[in-house]
Amino acid sequence: MSEPSTHEPAFRLPDPAALGRSMADIAERSQRLVGDWLERQSKTDLAEFGPPADPLNIGGAFLEMTARLMANPTRLVQAQLGFWQDYMTLWQNTTRRMLGLDAGPVIEADPRDKRFRDEAWQHHEVFDFIKQSYLLSARYVHETVRNIDGLDPKTAKKVDFYTRQFVDAMSPSNFLLTNPEVLRRTAETGGENLLRGLSNLLGDLERGRGRLSVRMTDPEAFQIGGNIAVSPGKVVFQNRVMQLIQYAPSTETVLKRPLLILPPWINKFYILDLRPKNSFVRYAVSQGHTVFMVSWVNPDEQLADLGFADYMREGIFAALDAIEQATGERDVNAIGYCLGGTLLGTTLAWMAARGDTRIRSATFFVSMLDFAEAGELGVFIDEEQLNALEERMRARGYLEGADMATTFNMLRANDLIWSFVVNNYLLGKDPFPFDLLYWNADSTRMPARMHSFYLRNMYQENRLIAPGGIVLEGTPIDLSQVKVPAYFLSTREDHIAPWRATYRGVHLLRGRNRFVLAASGHIAGVVNPPEGSKYNHWINENLPEEPEEWLAGASEMAGSWWPDWQRWVSAQDKRLVAAREPGAGKLKPIEDAPGSYVKLRIN
Repeated sequence: MSEPSTHEPAFRLPDPAALGRSMADIAERSQRLVGDWLERQSKTDLAEFGPPADPLNIGGAFLEMTARLMANPTRLVQAQLGFWQDYMTLWQNTTRRMLGLDAGPVIEADPRDKRFRDEAWQHHEVFDFIKQSYLLSARYVHETVRNIDGLDPKTAKKVDFYTRQFVDAMSPSNFLLTNPEVLRRTAETGGENLLRGLSNLLGDLERGRGRLSVRMTDPEAFQIGGNIAVSPGKVVFQNRVMQLIQYAPSTETVLKRPLLILPPWINKFYILDLRPKNSFVRYAVSQGHTVFMVSWVNPDEQLADLGFADYMREGIFAALDAIEQATGERDVNAIGYCLGGTLLGTTLAWMAARGDTRIRSATFFVSMLDFAEAGELGVFIDEEQLNALEERMRARGYLEGADMATTFNMLRANDLIWSFVVNNYLLGKDPFPFDLLYWNADSTRMPARMHSFYLRNMYQENRLIAPGGIVLEGTPIDLSQVKVPAYFLSTREDHIAPWRATYRGVHLLRGRNRFVLAASGHIAGVVNPPEGSKYNHWINENLPEEPEEWLAGASEMAGSWWPDWQRWVSAQDKRLVAAREPGAGKLKPIEDAPGSYVKLRIN
C-alpha cells in the first residue's frame, strides 16, 4: 500500500462556509445595486425617452469606412490572404513545438506590452498560440481600417481609435479561460480570487452608484495634507473660483520675482506636490522661489455659468493682485500646466493688448496653443459629440469628473483600464498604493459654459491661433503680440498634448523662447525630479519651423529637465531679497495649505 502524499492538491478546494458567506454577501449587494439603479433611472428622462441611438456617431464613421472598403475589395482580399498565410504558418509552428521541434514566432508582442509578460505566454505552446493568434488578428484589423483610400481624416481617426478600443478589449489576457496567470491563481486559491474579484467589482459599482468606477489604487493609503500635498504654506486669498496658496520658504533669501503656478482645472494642483521626493513645489521653494499656487474650485451646478474669461479674471488677475498685496511685487514669473498653460497664453495676449506687463516670463508645461494636431482627444470633438456633451452638461450645469477621467483613460486603455480589470476582478487582488494614480482618480468637474467654449473654440475650430479669432471681455486675442520670454516643456510620449502640437507655440509667441522635450508622458515626464534621474530630456537652442527638424538637431541630456528650467527662469531676474513668510504681508492666512478647495472629492 502506497504512502499518502504529503503534497497539497494542485487545485485547493474552497471553504464551504466561507463560500456561502461570500455568495450571500454578493447576492445582497447585487440586489441593492439593481434597486438603486432602477430608482435613479425612474427619476431621469432616460426612462421616458430612452438613450440616444449613437451620441458619439461611431456607427456613421464605421458605415462610411465599410462603404469605402467595399469600393476596393481587391485590397481587402489581399489583406485576408496575408492574414491566412500567417495563420497557417502559426498552426505549423505550434505543431512543431508540440512535437518538441524548434519553431520561431510568427509575430511577437511589443516588449513594452505588459499584458503578455507572464512566462506561460512564451513557453506554453497553447498560450503562445492564443497570444500569437490575437496579435495576428489585431494587426490584420488595424491595417485594414488604416489603409482605406478616400476616408475623411477625422473619420479615419475615429474608426482607428474605436477599433483599437475593441481590439484591446478582446485581448485574451482579459478573460479567465485564456489568461494563464489567472488560471494559475484560480487553482492556487480554489477560486477565491474570483469571489474576491466579484466583491471588488460590486464595490466599484457601489462607489460609482451603479456606474463602474474602477479602483486604480488604495484610496485609504493617501490623505491630502497628510502624506501627499504636504509642502508647508498658507492659503492667503480665495474667491469663488480658486484659493491661492503661498508656500513657506526654505532658504534665507529668495528671488525678487514671485512664482505663480496655474495648474489645469481638469485635475487638481497637487500633481506638482505629491510627496516631498517628487514635488515640483518643494524643488522650486528650495531654489529660492516664493511660490504661489492656484487651487481651483471643484465647481457644482451653482457655477455652471463660469466662463473662460472668469478663469482669467478671477483666477490669474485676482492672483496677481493678491501676490502684490502679499509681497509688494507687481512683476512675477508664471507657469501654466496643460489647460492652465492655454489660459496663460490667452491671458498674456489679453494683457499685451491692454499694456499690462506684470507677467515677466512664462513657462508652459505640456500646453497647447495651436490645436490643429490635437492628437487622439480630437476623436471626441465633432458636432454630434459636442451636441451630446452639451446636452448632458445642460441638465447638471457641469461635466462629471468621471466622464473626463474615462476619456483620458481610454487613450491608454490597456494601462489604465484593462490592467486593473485583470488585477482587481480576475486575480482578485487589491490595487497597489500609488500616489500618482490616487491623484488621477481624484477627478474634478468642468463648468458647462467654460467647457463648451474651450472645446468649440480651441479643439474644434482652433480659433486661438488666428488674430482676433477669440475675443475675451471685448479684447481680441492675438498671440503674436506676446513678447515675454517663454519656456516650453513638452514630453515625447504625451497622448494628451502631443509635443509636435505644443512645439507650435514657440512660433506663435514672439518673445525669446526656449523649447525642451522630456522623455515619457503628460504626467511622468513633467514630475521628474533630479534625484530620481529617471527620464532624459532634449535641448536645442535653435527653433526651426518644423518640430522634426528641431528634434534632429537636439542634444539628449541625462536626467531631469528641472535644473535647466531653473537656470533659465533665474536668469530672467537674479535679484534676491529676504525670504517671505506667508502672512507677513498685507494678506493674512485663511487656513493651512493645501487648503479646503482641493479636498472636495466627487466620488
